[in-house]
Amino acid sequence: MGRSIMQQPHLVLTIFLALYLAQALFSWWLDRLNLRHMERFGKGAPPCFEGMLDASKLSKITAYTRAKTRLGILSDLTAQGILLLLILSGFMTALGNRLFSHEVHSILAGLLFFTIPGFLLFLAELPFDYYHTFVIEEAFGFNRTTLRTWVVDHLKSGLVSLCLFTVILSATLTVVQSSPTRWWLWAFAIVSGIQIVLVLLYPVVLAPLFNKFVPLQDNMELSEKIGALMQQNGIQVRKILQMDAGRRSRHTNAYFTGLGKTKQIVLYDTLLEAHSRDEILSVLAHEVGHYKEKHVPKQLLFFELSLLAGFYLTYRIMEWPAVYAAFGFESSQTYAGLFLVGIAWQKAGFFLQPFYTGLSRHFERQADLFAARFLKTPDHLVAALKRMALDNLSNLAPHPLYVRFHYSHPPLVERITFLDTAGRSSGAEKTGSTLERRH
Repeated sequence: MGRSIMQQPHLVLTIFLALYLAQALFSWWLDRLNLRHMERFGKGAPPCFEGMLDASKLSKITAYTRAKTRLGILSDLTAQGILLLLILSGFMTALGNRLFSHEVHSILAGLLFFTIPGFLLFLAELPFDYYHTFVIEEAFGFNRTTLRTWVVDHLKSGLVSLCLFTVILSATLTVVQSSPTRWWLWAFAIVSGIQIVLVLLYPVVLAPLFNKFVPLQDNMELSEKIGALMQQNGIQVRKILQMDAGRRSRHTNAYFTGLGKTKQIVLYDTLLEAHSRDEILSVLAHEVGHYKEKHVPKQLLFFELSLLAGFYLTYRIMEWPAVYAAFGFESSQTYAGLFLVGIAWQKAGFFLQPFYTGLSRHFERQADLFAARFLKTPDHLVAALKRMALDNLSNLAPHPLYVRFHYSHPPLVERITFLDTAGRSSGAEKTGSTLERRH
């Protein structure tokens, strides 16, 4: 009776398994729910797409979403099953105890303890990624990559991920040893610093490892318009670049990246091929809206607060001996505790996703509204969204609950309806500067 819940190994294991299986089953159910909703309500064109969608296109959208979802379910359940098997079979316990008994240096032991199952999961994911790229994407006309490029991309991303993970885990294990009662605070500071460095370096170091970035070509008028858009909003951008996204896929996109002197605008070459100048400018005006509304700092603050709370709770949970005893570890091995609690947070974090996605969708609506106000009309952004939806075969009838968990942007029909109402009235009321006034 006097023993606390977390002093009972069997209860700890039961809670862990319940959380693990609840997340896996709920995620599977949510994917199935979304598919059924699409097949029931996605047979007809939404009012805002009337005249643009025929039965053949709707059927293709349904088939593409179904194929991706089913593969995603199979891939996720496979990874979940392998990881659970590694834990329950005693593989991870034997690995941890062996590393401890052979007195392997704690940092090296931690790296091996995380890397070995990580590598197994990486290998297990490859067939699914191959099928997605060379079967599904190929069948629906999106794939442009080659087997060589696909292999090189995975090698590069694997090495980059391994290097980053090595730095973060090594630093975390080091501060655990040097400051047993305050390591959570030091680990938070280290991870936050690394994150900021990555934001700065991504445009100039990491992204060029995978794609070529060149100045906007053969479109001086568009380049000047973009420059004027940035200048009007007080944004100093060193580079306006186009990326060779078409070498891998027909999907379209654009983004604003970097901080300080590394800020730059990137346009997919596929976007430049498929959209008019006004549509491209409207997409960029949306990105400027994120900048003006300070969405990146706000999201970063939200993430940092969550990270700080997560590290502190991890520290408190790792103090409980029952956490280690529940899985058969002979001692309170730091790396084993981080591994187990990290998995638990991953599962629990899934059920917290609606808070983050809800905030993100709110920011997206604000950015849409900014674009409509700045250009004094939502028409160009609406046209761009419709074209991107059709070109990318986007699901136009997602289930509302699925949206809450997985959509960082409002569903396209909802987004277009919002622009046609709030965006249009707001655009008419605003008398701010436009590109035409400056040219």
